[in-house]
Order: sequence, then C-alpha cells, then structure tokens
Amino acid sequence: MAGVFDWRNVSFDSMVYPSVLRLMLFAMSGIVCGLRRQHNCINIRVTNANMNSMPAATTFDWSLMRSFLAVVERGSLLGAARQLGVSQPTLGRHVAELERQLGTVLFERTGRGLVATSAARAIADQARAMADNAEAIGRTLTGQSKQLSGSVRITASQTVATYLLPPLLARFQERETGIALDINASNAVSNLLRREADIAVRMVRPAQSSLVARRVGEVQIGAYALKDYLRRRGMPRKPSDMMRHDLIGQDRDESIIRAFAALGHGIDRDSFKFRSDDHLVLWQALCAGSGIGFAATWLADREPSLERVLPELSMPRLPVWLTVHREIRSSARIRALYDFLAEGLPAALA
Repeated sequence: MAGVFDWRNVSFDSMVYPSVLRLMLFAMSGIVCGLRRQHNCINIRVTNANMNSMPAATTFDWSLMRSFLAVVERGSLLGAARQLGVSQPTLGRHVAELERQLGTVLFERTGRGLVATSAARAIADQARAMADNAEAIGRTLTGQSKQLSGSVRITASQTVATYLLPPLLARFQERETGIALDINASNAVSNLLRREADIAVRMVRPAQSSLVARRVGEVQIGAYALKDYLRRRGMPRKPSDMMRHDLIGQDRDESIIRAFAALGHGIDRDSFKFRSDDHLVLWQALCAGSGIGFAATWLADREPSLERVLPELSMPRLPVWLTVHREIRSSARIRALYDFLAEGLPAALA
C-alpha cells in the first residue's frame, strides 16, 4: 500500500502530477464551502500554489480528516478505530481536534454511537474525494497499481449470504484483490443508518430517505420435495392434496400461511410437521426428505435431488433490493461492490 501522503507543504509548481493535487484542492475548497454554507465562518488560504483561480493553505489537518471519514462510515468511534488500526481514545481526540479546527460540531453523541451533523454531511463527499486523490498520488509516485483497498460489510439473509453471494463475491475479489469483505448472514433487517453494514441485499425496500435502494430482481417461491420422498408418498396433483403430506414450514413467521390464504387454502402452524424460522434449517430439512417445503426457485431448481411440486401454485414474488447509505455510496470501494452486485445479481436470481 502507498504510504500516508501529507499534502500540506506541497508546492504545486514542483510536482510531476499536478492535476491530481488540483482535484484535492478543489475537494478541500468544497469542504470549506460546505461549512461556509452551514456556519458562514471559515476562511481559507492556499500557499505555494500557482493557481490563480483558487484562494490561497487551509488550517485543518488531513490526518484528522481520515479519522472523520472513518467515523462517518462506521457510525462509532469503536468501529472507526478498528478500521484505521488506532485506539478509540486516539480517534476521539482526532474528532475533537478537527471540530476545534473547523469551529463546528461534526457528530452528535447518542447511546447508539455518533450521528453525523448537517455540517458533517455537507463536507463528507469532498472529504472522500480528498482521500481518493491522496491515495492516487501515493500510487502514482510509488508505481503501484490503481487497485482499491479497505473493507466492505454486506448484510443479507442466510440463504442469500450462503448460496447466492459467494460465487459473485469470489469473482469480485479476483478483480479487486485489495478489498476485504465482511458478510453478515442474518434474516434481521440490519439498520444501515447505524452502520451495521455498508450494503444490504433485502426483500424489503427501506423507507428511510437517507438510504438508496435499487431493485435488482425478484424471487419466486415454489413448493419442492426430495424425489425419493415423492416416490414414497406420491406427487400431489392439486393444492388440497398437499394437506395429506408432511409439510415443512416456519415456526413463528406466518408468510407461508398468508401466501396459502391468498390462494384460498387455509393452513396454520399445526399444518407443518417440521417447523423452524431458520432458513438454512428449512433448506436442509427439504434436501433430507422431511417433506414438501418452500424455497426460492433460483436455489431449488439447481438442486438435482429436488423436484418442483405443483408448479402452477403461484405464490407472491418477492422483490430484491440492493441498498446503500446515501452518505457512503461515494466511497470508491463501496461503490465498486455496489455496482458489481447491481450488474451480477439479476442474472444470479434468474
């Protein structure tokens, strides 16, 4: 990796690659302009820069801005400290010092972490541009390739995280070898607002305006059974025939019950001979021959030991949403994975 780059004492006339530095300066000016709009109180001066269109060095320290970005992305001092490899007290001092230098409060302290203020949101994108360009300078001067680095945390349901994402993510990491991936396999809807994840793949569209969601496909649910089970118990010919079979279903979640009710077939929790709210347990029970169960067609159709039961049984399709926080989608590594998944998920779900 390139070393930490300190731009504060750089002479633009003496650099071989002034264009990248100009981009950093424009980003720096954007930060100040964002704060001016918030507080109308900051003046900047740029020295050693032969750029007639730019004002003359700002008083804030870029190393503190790196800490600021980490807190914005992680939503807590602890998460940001882990990302940067520093102690939590050190990061806390960095944030406090940057707030002092800029003369504004950047984060509100809550019981769940740190929430970016309007001033912090106003300068976040420009700060990321400075970070990206600083890394570009380091790569250029050291002859390194323009690969991205850092980590991205993804949350998805157990089934999606276990069976759908791994082949896609393997291809992504072949291309972006510097990016580490953290996978949170959970059926709970992680709150991106609290930075529990950077990217979410969910069947529910988020309601918060600060989250950006893109519909990347839909999931069709079908009824399936092990071929050996059907040889023993027979193939159902109509929906009512399924009531004479061993059904695999959920324990407290009533989504399958509601789907049957919408089709005019009344079942309840006691209709399921095998029950669990863990999707992986339900999948393994289906593959083991415990009865007729319900699974996404993108997964079950690829399992040769299973056979579709009553294909005409039309259950509601579930939309698939790729979601990211509006404030961090400009992060180069997060954007790279987001765009990759947006392109790859539709085919994987087909």
